[in-house]
Amino acid sequence: MSIIDIVIAGIFFALLIGISVQLGRYMSNVFTGGRTFLSPVLQPVERMIYRACGIDADVEMTWKTYAVAFTFFNIAGILALFLLETLQGILPLNPQGMPGVRWDTALNTAVSFVTNTNWQAYGGESTMSYLTQMLGLTVQNFVSAGIGMAAGVALIRGFIRRESDTIGNIWVDLTRAVLYILLPLSIIVSILLLSQGVVQTFSHYINAHTLEGAGQMIPLGPAASQLAIKQLGSNGGGFFNANSAHPFENPTMLTNLAENFTILLIPFAFVFMFGFMMKKPKQGVVLFIVMMLFFSAGFAVSLYSELEPNPAFENIALSGPVNMEGKEMRFGIFWSVLWSQSTTATSNGSVNGMHDSFMPLGGLVQMFNMGIGEVIFGGVGVGLIGMLLYVILAMFVAGLMIGRTPEFMGKKLGPFEMIMAMIAMLLPLISMVIFSAIAISTRAGLSGLNNPSSHGLSEILYAYSSALGNNGSSFSGLNANTEFYNVTLSLGMIIGRFATIIPALAIAGSLVKKKIVPESAATFPTTGVIFVIILASVISIMGALTFFPVYSLGPVLEHFFVQSGKLF
Repeated sequence: MSIIDIVIAGIFFALLIGISVQLGRYMSNVFTGGRTFLSPVLQPVERMIYRACGIDADVEMTWKTYAVAFTFFNIAGILALFLLETLQGILPLNPQGMPGVRWDTALNTAVSFVTNTNWQAYGGESTMSYLTQMLGLTVQNFVSAGIGMAAGVALIRGFIRRESDTIGNIWVDLTRAVLYILLPLSIIVSILLLSQGVVQTFSHYINAHTLEGAGQMIPLGPAASQLAIKQLGSNGGGFFNANSAHPFENPTMLTNLAENFTILLIPFAFVFMFGFMMKKPKQGVVLFIVMMLFFSAGFAVSLYSELEPNPAFENIALSGPVNMEGKEMRFGIFWSVLWSQSTTATSNGSVNGMHDSFMPLGGLVQMFNMGIGEVIFGGVGVGLIGMLLYVILAMFVAGLMIGRTPEFMGKKLGPFEMIMAMIAMLLPLISMVIFSAIAISTRAGLSGLNNPSSHGLSEILYAYSSALGNNGSSFSGLNANTEFYNVTLSLGMIIGRFATIIPALAIAGSLVKKKIVPESAATFPTTGVIFVIILASVISIMGALTFFPVYSLGPVLEHFFVQSGKLF
């Protein structure tokens, strides 16, 4: 780490926050039906889409109708993508003659991309045809992100509206998310990536001859267009197996900065959008501060861990950093750590290094980010949902402290909201522990391990944390492309997606029927330091109580092994 790295990082975050505030304001106008600078161009397209799909944009939905539409849209997406993968061998745009994908891998991939997880148990350049990559994976990158944003907006409407029955129209919200936000930003980012050398072609793979005279197959493909939306939509699935560590996906320092920037852009903006939609910008700023505190703390712990000399190598004469394994050699430890924190604090999952090779404390931070529901900015829309669920719990605690019925943004929070919030928070966490226990207790689960002891446990914990958190990154030492892992991880991804969004929609449906309670002297303030402390404490305690017992046997124990110089 150098002074230059610190200066660049300062400029990076200053620009990111400044642009996120303006993007949040723009997104607020989009989802409230306001006019934007793109309206003259896109409104006719929007109306044409509604006519073509038979959608009445003026008819809104109850939360149950919204949830049913969300469910069937996801089921249809899984079936369509599964069929596309299994039949790709007889479909066009397959110059390499890729065969149909094996059923369990196809199922896992279909669930993965539809749930915005983008877990990849396969090598993209050796498994998926150009048609599958574009028509299947890239399309799902847009719509899975868009429908997550729609769910987040629906929950916000629950706090805004009073004595109503409807929370919006899912098809309108999805269309606007894709048309006004994701598509324009993707075009801009795609052009930037193309200018820096990211590949975008339909050509055959190249057969090259190395200096040693050996043959080497160099994969190509329409990568830039998929990379833009994979980062913007918190998708993360790479066109190539090495993801953003591949030089065709991430060739320069500028692309590294741009891709890391776009990972955080919409999750940052969504928090500010919440404040603008509520007409209380300060509330969005306070939530942003809580998220940024966790983000900064995790980054600091991970960076410290990676910059410290590895005790296992203390007797080896080396110059320079000794923890470069798994890091991006072209850019250094600082930028690999920042990427790992960004991609696990959001639900992005893309990597420019290999998380399996990070020091144990770095891996612990990554797992904690995912384990608490990726509420440290989180995915597009879903991250804010997770944070608002913690807010509901925090306000319940605050209500007990002051002896008053909990309320937030003028809405009283009753038993129904508490039950739904606890289901959404606890079901993915409990499922992660259960699936991990099954994996370490069965031959099928243990057969995928390449490392013994505590690190092997960490690989399994990471896999299910990633699946239940709809993240998609992995500790690559685990061979997850087996029937056992493909099926169980698919179930985990479905639980992680539906167990978060459906209860959130139920909460929205309950809140939207309530009156706005005027503020009084007894109202607990939610824009002050005390609220920040309570909310941060609730998130920390939930994570500690749920995960640290099992983490103590994984990354924590491994940390002590490494400190004693013990290797396996």
